[in-house]
Amino acid sequence: QEQLVESGGDSVQAGGSLRLTCVVSGSTYRHYCMAWFRQAPGKKREGVATIDPDRTTVYADSVKGRFTISQDNAKNILYLQMNNLKPEDTDMYYCAAALGCPAERMEWLFPYNFGYWGQGTQVTVSS
Repeated sequence: QEQLVESGGDSVQAGGSLRLTCVVSGSTYRHYCMAWFRQAPGKKREGVATIDPDRTTVYADSVKGRFTISQDNAKNILYLQMNNLKPEDTDMYYCAAALGCPAERMEWLFPYNFGYWGQGTQVTVSS
């Protein structure tokens, strides 16, 4: 059973930076499609960024140019570097994994394509 454990969430001021980390257990990590999602209470879970085993990436328009998804396959770790944070980035951030990315890249940011989830880490950005 794969386990995903996030860390790195914190409270920062607008314009600041954070790096989220997701440690994944599971021998097939290098084949996974990995993603970050975020969700506020009462709202839908929103795709933030996805990376496939070939390191191709997809980003939500709201974070392009500010966030970077990356992974260390040797250590089974997924990262999300978040720069120039804005108050609207305040959310619970979740790491997710799937055994392969969907064939259509436009599907990469939809949560129903991912079967493994972490517990989340809270990011709060104050103005």
